[in-house]
Amino acid sequence: MPDIRYLCLSDAHFGAETSLLTNLKIDSREVDPSQPSPVLAKLVDSLAYLISQNQDQTKKPTLILNGDIFELALADTNIAAMAFERFIDLTMPPGRELFDYIIFNPGNHDHHLWELARETQYVEYLTANFPWGSVLPAPWHTTNIFTYPVRSYFLTRLIRRLPHLRDRVIDTAYPNFGVQSPDKQKCVIFHHGHYIESIYTLTSLLKTLFFPDTHLPADIWDVEAENFAWIDFFWSTLGRSGDVGRGVSTIYEKLQDPKQTKKLLSNLAAGLAQRYDLPGWGDLMEAKLLEWAFHTITDVINGLERHQIDTELSADLEKGLYWYLQGPLRRQILGECQGNMPPQVTFIFGHTHKPFQQDMNFAGYPEWVDVYNTGGWVVDTVNPQPLHGGAVTLTDDNLETTSLRLYNEAHRPDQYLVQVQQARHPGDDPGPFHLRLAQLVQDNFKLFQAFSAAAARAVHVRAENLRARLYS
Repeated sequence: MPDIRYLCLSDAHFGAETSLLTNLKIDSREVDPSQPSPVLAKLVDSLAYLISQNQDQTKKPTLILNGDIFELALADTNIAAMAFERFIDLTMPPGRELFDYIIFNPGNHDHHLWELARETQYVEYLTANFPWGSVLPAPWHTTNIFTYPVRSYFLTRLIRRLPHLRDRVIDTAYPNFGVQSPDKQKCVIFHHGHYIESIYTLTSLLKTLFFPDTHLPADIWDVEAENFAWIDFFWSTLGRSGDVGRGVSTIYEKLQDPKQTKKLLSNLAAGLAQRYDLPGWGDLMEAKLLEWAFHTITDVINGLERHQIDTELSADLEKGLYWYLQGPLRRQILGECQGNMPPQVTFIFGHTHKPFQQDMNFAGYPEWVDVYNTGGWVVDTVNPQPLHGGAVTLTDDNLETTSLRLYNEAHRPDQYLVQVQQARHPGDDPGPFHLRLAQLVQDNFKLFQAFSAAAARAVHVRAENLRARLYS
């Protein structure tokens, strides 16, 4: 019988008060990372049950943390770290650890941890291999997909404070991590998903506008080299900048509501117009010009994929998905596989907070690609958005993958339901791994029903908290 060998979780946003996996004080909007959230506890109970049904209990699964695990844009590092510690408490208790190996593939909200890992690794590499006065190599910007991950010093040293984990390591791959079958005919690729969305390659786009003879980068190394500073600053650093960061958090939340956005920007434009006079312009006209500029910027931000509530895959994201798989990802796979593309490819990403699974056809891949999105665990809007939700993907030794859809936001608690879903062509039979997991969920319906009840309550509480902050 097929066993779980890889489990992928993304977009936990540990530390964010809007995250279902970050604990809140009772009857309060204040974060309390000293305890696990009820949803986190029920999630781990559900995963522990499924893993306990593996026939081979001597071989534990690998956990892939596929980006935005830490909320470093809108929460302080210590709060995010403590919330993550509660996850480790539950998944890696002494003698009952759920996972043999953990690999971290950062996203845009925890990109700074990749910078920390690569810079530390670079200095150690220089120390070990290049005497003083040597010609130093340039630092790298990415890891290989299938080999040579980099040690995550932050996460490793965080968990090694526990005596029973003092010999454990958490490695980092970025921005793509993959596993292959022994015969090289199958592979599963994990990518957080930010490079699928065009705003995260903004500096590359600006380069082509300022310098018409240049082009968008073709290789993932160059994509990251040109855009890492922009991602690190805006999505992984700015929100932790003291009072400025807290202001950024407030602005970001108000952007979720059109009326609050208009009010906020109008106030900002009027204030700037009064304080800074432009020669020959009246305050009213200056304010209108500034308001127009701010609204233009806001339109770009509100165009982000997670704000598109009517479709799982917007036209912009679909275009970006095709660009990424047919361009940078394909080139990296071929470069590492001696020009041979594995016939069966599965691609798993998160980032959008809208889980789905779909069989898709990309140029340069011998067969259709199974595409999975793992959704997310934060509440972005005051009203339920049925396409928003969270999932984990599970993969067996044969690299068959299926999705454990844990929740989608709903208007009524009884509409929350855990489902097992698989990407495949219409009419194709589900795989044995998928069927086994679906049966396990059905066999322990009460366990997953308890998770659904906790998720429904937590979504409602965080939506109401968000409503209160928006209108305060």
